[in-house]
Amino acid sequence: MRITRRVTLLAIIPFLSIACLSQKVKIGHDKGTDFSKFKTYSWDEPAMPSTRPVLFEAVVARVEVELGSKGLTRIPKGGDLLLVPSGGLDFGFAGQAGTPYSPTYSAAPPTMNAGMWVGSTGPSTAAVYVTEGTLELTFVDRALNKVVWSGSVKQKLDMEQKTKSLELTDKAVIKLLKRFPRTK
Repeated sequence: MRITRRVTLLAIIPFLSIACLSQKVKIGHDKGTDFSKFKTYSWDEPAMPSTRPVLFEAVVARVEVELGSKGLTRIPKGGDLLLVPSGGLDFGFAGQAGTPYSPTYSAAPPTMNAGMWVGSTGPSTAAVYVTEGTLELTFVDRALNKVVWSGSVKQKLDMEQKTKSLELTDKAVIKLLKRFPRTK
């Protein structure tokens, strides 16, 4: 009986770790829209300028590749679809290493005098910040001035491991736009 439980537990653990790293994707679209009529798209300016220009450029590049594979061509202005990007990074304080993540605030982690709270020697265990990136893409039919597709994806990132974070971001965009309808 014990051996069966151990084998079952060992079989489940890899799947749990994969589930923790997977992206969370949500989409919505107008089911009455004929996407084959769209041939071009134009980017709208984000409401807020990016605080992470390298990450933003990586996202834009991947979005353009994915939309190109769906049959859409980017033009500077006046595309059939207007692509409105939004999103950002949420930094959460997870407390001590190994405790669950709970987002507590947006924007950069606050600066604080650690000595004020834990004394001059510091805490006995390190605090952990968890970053979750969110990307939202909204496609507007310019002729009708109507949203025809929107989607969002969330991905946990480690801003200390920039290359790994860029790879995870790339995979998240691919997963999101995999659900965008083909236009050709």
